Amino acid sequence: MNRELISHLAHTHHPVAAPLADTSVARLLDRALPRGTERVLDLGCGPGEWLLRALRGRPGVRATGVDISATALDRASRTAEALGVADRLTLRREPAAEYTAPHPFELALSIGATHAFGGLLPTLDALGAHLAPDGHVLIGEGYWEHPPTPADLDVIGPLADLPGTVDQVTAAGWTPVYGHLSTREERDDYEWSWTGSLAAWALDHPGHPDSAEALATATAHRTEWLRGYRATWGFATLLLRRTGG
Repeated sequence: MNRELISHLAHTHHPVAAPLADTSVARLLDRALPRGTERVLDLGCGPGEWLLRALRGRPGVRATGVDISATALDRASRTAEALGVADRLTLRREPAAEYTAPHPFELALSIGATHAFGGLLPTLDALGAHLAPDGHVLIGEGYWEHPPTPADLDVIGPLADLPGTVDQVTAAGWTPVYGHLSTREERDDYEWSWTGSLAAWALDHPGHPDSAEALATATAHRTEWLRGYRATWGFATLLLRRTGG
């Protein structure tokens, strides 16, 4: 079962592919789009939830999403048509790290997709390359809320703690002007939704050739979470501006 299909199914009931509630997403976008006329870029946009929410209720906003998943981009396109915002949304299927922008953007974002660039700092470099003067970057990244176990490191990979994460950002020339730390409730809701949506699909399609693998994937993920990184992992979404710029 390919990773693209797993992600599509797992985010059925939590279309924002990060542990943030709808109210948190709305608050961050309100801070990031004060004028309502900005051009927005999402590198690693998936099904485009951040962009679609930025476009709704802001008729002056235009948005571009970049992702390698045809399934996710097709879903974004269909949703945009249904919402009546398709004329203000451009979708590009290509690796986010290879995207060349035709113009600068007032907001460049990447939430939970720093792996596509090789980490937090390369992601900031990529976002900054597309940013207009005085523009904002919105970036979402995991951090260690408590010291990780070796098993946690195997599952999640190397991360800093929250102060260390902010230190990396500021040392790279960025200043946080707002931020959100996902609550335990948000993180739990995301994980229950991810594993539950995938498991429910498997149970609803017992004859499908991918059913057993989908259920096994959901079970393994749930075990890694409950017995491991649930106690140690956090998620921060930071709104940044260039220091001195």
